[in-house]
Amino acid sequence: MARTRRPPVPPELTARIEDFLDGIGAQSDRDQLTQILLTVADLASDRTDRLDLKITTTALAEMRLAFSVFAPYRETPKVTIFGSARTLPDDPLYDQTREVAAALAERGWMVITGAGPGIMAAGLEGAGRDMSFGINIRLPFEQGANEFIAQDPKLVEMKYFFTRKLMLMKESDGFIVLPGGFGTLDETFELLTLMQTGKAEPSPLVLLEVEGGTYWHEWEHFVRQEVGRRGLISEDDCALYRITDDAEEAVHEVTHFYRNYHSRRFVGDRLVMRLRSAPTDDEIASLNAEFGDIVLRGSIERTEPLLPEVSGDDHLGMARIAFRFDRMHHGRLRSMIDIINALESAPPELEQSGDRESVAGGRPMEPDVRARDDEEADGAYDPSSTRPPLT
Repeated sequence: MARTRRPPVPPELTARIEDFLDGIGAQSDRDQLTQILLTVADLASDRTDRLDLKITTTALAEMRLAFSVFAPYRETPKVTIFGSARTLPDDPLYDQTREVAAALAERGWMVITGAGPGIMAAGLEGAGRDMSFGINIRLPFEQGANEFIAQDPKLVEMKYFFTRKLMLMKESDGFIVLPGGFGTLDETFELLTLMQTGKAEPSPLVLLEVEGGTYWHEWEHFVRQEVGRRGLISEDDCALYRITDDAEEAVHEVTHFYRNYHSRRFVGDRLVMRLRSAPTDDEIASLNAEFGDIVLRGSIERTEPLLPEVSGDDHLGMARIAFRFDRMHHGRLRSMIDIINALESAPPELEQSGDRESVAGGRPMEPDVRARDDEEADGAYDPSSTRPPLT
């Protein structure tokens, strides 16, 4: 896979960066910090346009602030709720959102919304201030943050939609979407795109409606009849989301996703899935029979932690299965997770959890980037051995 390679860095620049990092006491992740500073040097040497520099400066500052706000809560599971800012408090959708947010908060999940009015306010009202995050976008025609998150230290204000969406998606272990306009549809399709292409970790995505509502069913009709019928998506891609009009079912869809499945990573060309309970021999045979079509070669097998996992102390107490995933059929992979969660060997449902470790193992937005790092460190990655991820 082609990469943009940086030309050799002058030794004097490297020395200055090292001195700077020493001066501010930066001891960890110096390779990444060095790359950031080298990119700044590249922007200067390129004589980058001032407007482009302002975009870069603002985006980096917004991400840095958001990272710092979320950092103390990294171990708490979170769900992002999307929906219209125009939904009024007397709309049944408002009550539906408030109900589902309250139920998740009771189970130890924090709720993230865009901090505006409508569905965003309903989600934070239901969760309560202590269990809420807000990521507000500054717009000239809408008010600032809603009363349920205003002045809270867990509120972040942003200028750009792209940095806002990054944080709304990156920090979450699950997503619930209520009916909305262009913005809500944009967020829904971006989530589906990230999941379909493997640029986001597998996650539960619930499209929630009130009883008798038609919004998501009409949306799905369009997706299946106009998009799917033309072959622009596959039938398996529809496994990436669930439509329901029941708040408890929506909560169950989010929490049940982590009943047995915990997280995944690539080691070499093998996808390792961490589970809370090891499948039996018969269950492994059943998984191979049903999902052998997404295995490039070999089979789905139980495994002990692989060497890179051991050296990184990476969830070593968990059971594992591993196989050579084709990196294309992420809808099928999502269906496989559903089956894994329903195995007889799976542990009981978690009624409540305020600990992200007991729910999920983290949600890096682009696992293929992490995968390349793992594989190259292992000395096992051969670009010709697997199909490249879709982009």
